[in-house]
Amino acid sequence: MAGVQFHKFKTISELHNFRGLPKPDHPLISVINLADIKKMPQGKNNLVFDFYSIALKRNFNAKISYGQQEYDFDEGIMFFISPGQIFSIEVEKQAAINHSGWMLLVHPDFLWNTPLAKLFKQSEFFHYTVHEALFLSDKEENTIAAIMQNIQHEYHSNIDRFSQNVMLAQLELLLTYSDRYYHRQFLTRKITNHSVLNKLEAILAGYFENDALENKGLPSVQFIANALNMSPNYLSSLLKVLTGQSTQQHIHEKLINMAKEKLSVTDLSVSEIAYQLGFEHPQSFSKLFKTKTNFSPLAFRASFN
Repeated sequence: MAGVQFHKFKTISELHNFRGLPKPDHPLISVINLADIKKMPQGKNNLVFDFYSIALKRNFNAKISYGQQEYDFDEGIMFFISPGQIFSIEVEKQAAINHSGWMLLVHPDFLWNTPLAKLFKQSEFFHYTVHEALFLSDKEENTIAAIMQNIQHEYHSNIDRFSQNVMLAQLELLLTYSDRYYHRQFLTRKITNHSVLNKLEAILAGYFENDALENKGLPSVQFIANALNMSPNYLSSLLKVLTGQSTQQHIHEKLINMAKEKLSVTDLSVSEIAYQLGFEHPQSFSKLFKTKTNFSPLAFRASFN
């Protein structure tokens, strides 16, 4: 795409240099005060880091896109990007740089051989898109900023054998608070979230009522997420909080209900029902049915006779 610059950063030092910042005090972890960034290349820039980025931004005079979604940051918003994920920042020519907030950069090597390495990889919010960012209250924003500043203070101090453990503990606390705030967001944005449930039911009903099951097979979580304009991880996290079930479990529940109906009111064989419901192998259908109902399909049908 003409006019778009691509930048890949292997080290935190490279990003500091690109943003016109002093060399980081620690090569593997850095906290940046966004007010210190005066160098923002104009136009659209695609970026990819080989390290984690956790950003808390306010009054950011640029558009950020990630996962085909755009967002203008005009309030306290937090988002998470993992190594290797591409995102874009577009700065208008006349935009004044007066943003504020904090950015925490953590290289995977800093987490190597620690329990936190697995926690970072498993944290689903590193795979949400920008429009699924975390909206923070002033109090929540202050809590997150304080943790980032604690990390910054620690690596600015004299490094000793306790330093890494102190910073790791602060990082774990940051992820815990982030998880709590996302959980709160799922619950407090009820109107938006319950409209997602209604749309999900409509999408599944439309898919199951047509010939899509037999012709295309079971709908994937990615298919459902795309139809709802969400990332698969965010959708499943939202559904788990609201209903206790993941997206895959919702699909299976709808499927099992259809299977129960066919088993109870038709004379179709188990194999015929399995194929109609999008299964390539009847054994897979029978296994799923028994897992969800504690009955084999034939035993379930026999209970109606």
